[in-house]
Amino acid sequence: MNLRNHWPVLPLAAGLATGLLTGCGTENGDSAAEGNPVVVGMSDDVLATDPASGYDPGSWLLFNNVFQSLLSFPKGGTQPEPEAAEACGFTDTQAQVYRCTLKDGLKFSNGDPLTSKDVKFSFDRMLKINDAAGPAVMFTTLDKVETPDAKTVVFHLNTSDATFPSKIASGAGSIVDHRQYDADALRKDGKAVGSGPYQLDSFGEDEAVFSVNKHYQGSAEVRNAGVTLKFFQGDQGKLKQSLMDGEVDVAYRGLTATDIADIEKADDGSGVEVVEGSSAEVQHLVFNMDDPVAGKPGVRKAIAHLLDRDALIRDVYQDTATPLYSIIPAGIAGHNTAFFDTYGARPSKEKAAAALRADGITGKVKLTLWSTPSRYGPATDQELQAIAGQLNASGLFDAEMKSVPFEQYEKDIAAGKYGVYVKGWVPDYPDPDNFTAPFFGKDNVLGNKYTNDTITRTLLPHTAAESDRSATEKEFGRLQDIVAEDVPVLPVWQAKQYAVAHDHVYGLEYCLDASTVFRFWELELDKD
Repeated sequence: MNLRNHWPVLPLAAGLATGLLTGCGTENGDSAAEGNPVVVGMSDDVLATDPASGYDPGSWLLFNNVFQSLLSFPKGGTQPEPEAAEACGFTDTQAQVYRCTLKDGLKFSNGDPLTSKDVKFSFDRMLKINDAAGPAVMFTTLDKVETPDAKTVVFHLNTSDATFPSKIASGAGSIVDHRQYDADALRKDGKAVGSGPYQLDSFGEDEAVFSVNKHYQGSAEVRNAGVTLKFFQGDQGKLKQSLMDGEVDVAYRGLTATDIADIEKADDGSGVEVVEGSSAEVQHLVFNMDDPVAGKPGVRKAIAHLLDRDALIRDVYQDTATPLYSIIPAGIAGHNTAFFDTYGARPSKEKAAAALRADGITGKVKLTLWSTPSRYGPATDQELQAIAGQLNASGLFDAEMKSVPFEQYEKDIAAGKYGVYVKGWVPDYPDPDNFTAPFFGKDNVLGNKYTNDTITRTLLPHTAAESDRSATEKEFGRLQDIVAEDVPVLPVWQAKQYAVAHDHVYGLEYCLDASTVFRFWELELDKD
């Protein structure tokens, strides 16, 4: 997800959901009201309250707490389990017909019943609106949705797609009330009607207020009386100060690496601590294969031989990330270390020079590394400047970094103006497919003109058709090896996921995992 534009920030292999039953909660408003409300601060924006539009981390945070999907990712897990559904599964061996049966007694927060009609309406509406900033792009394999009865939904796919359960378990699978939403237009009033653990009471420029949905029927056990989400519009310093002053209980998404490192090292009795979780957010250098410089294999391989990931992690990111040596990150099924195996972990001027000579290049390579200042993290410019310095220190390159605003950045990439540029990615769903198909399949989101027939015609179709996701490991391994040899992208780092909170906050460890779902309901306060 583009940070998430189809890219990220945060921060997996999922199988199909079977007839497993998760603990179905009872209407939980009364028990939850015994807890305390939690104040969460975030420097990201929430760009949409309508799930047919939002495709950014802030919006999906809202969707995951206000709306239900048929399936959901359990805390610490990457295999989707039933949520609004009682059971789901493919009914054919080609992974093209997916059937779900809804739980009894489902209601939206306004008391309206939730039936299969609402599920069909939600998917049909999303695809019909096809908002440029929305998640419809995830459902190119969805042909039609049928509802044989009020409790049954049948999805017919136009091609094999074993990742479909993971897609509908994400924020893109949010179910809306057909009585409350226009079938062919986005909702613009900042309101939301869902059936998730929380209801949205108000949404404004500075904050969103959530209360417990007393009609919720699902697997989540709510441990607080509500959540206020305060927006800091990218002002990381103000977010940190509000945390230290006790105005927010939790700071999530937005503190700088330096702030996090300083808080971790401090022993000042402030009662503020850093909670670290796993993340599948990644960042890559991307090479335009049609560029007269970056399009040369010797240049790309030389850069791969010179990149010092450890130095970047240490000096730029204060150890808040880890080196990444393949396009599928650690913690995701099928991950290997193809770039480590091919280029090593230590920079080698000799091997870089040999790669250039093999391509007939003997003089210094003049190169611009293009960056954008904050879309992929606040240290992106500093990182790209450091990479340029590493290349120049070898004596083989004359590299510089240039940074442009994101809107211009995207236009220039689409126009093919950049040879080397940075991209970050937060997964839409925790499956290796989401780190490969968007980059190397149809409608490549990288915009770098890379194609490989083995990947697009064999490996991606085969892995998409395999409902046993563990059986795809060999093919995804081969795919990663091909990418390491061709170097259309160069993996740089994999993020760690952090929240910083006062010591009266409990449950954060259940909010920070590779699913990227920040579970409001797990937060619990004890201020006594």
